[in-house]
Amino acid sequence: MYPSHSIVIRHALDEDVRTLIGLAALDSRRDLTGPALIAEVDGVPRAALDLWDGSVAADPFAHTVELVELLRLRAGGLAAAQGAKSSWRSRVKGLVGRPSAARC
Repeated sequence: MYPSHSIVIRHALDEDVRTLIGLAALDSRRDLTGPALIAEVDGVPRAALDLWDGSVAADPFAHTVELVELLRLRAGGLAAAQGAKSSWRSRVKGLVGRPSAARC
């Protein structure tokens, strides 16, 4: 992948709007609309993932396949952590009405 480079996956901040617009323009796609994660290599933004719809904007002049995979993995981890924060009541509510293994 990037053997001697620094890779950072981080949340996009308000000041990253131009970065996200620039990545979308480079990738010939519409702007990202939701909160996003950005992948940087040596401080240079190379790809971004929209956390609302999962769409990606990436620099087509850089190798970004692995970066996009890292973004998707991080987004999945964030979603799992968010699910773990749900209240006991909502977890129990989600179980109501599910067929048990004994009934199947």
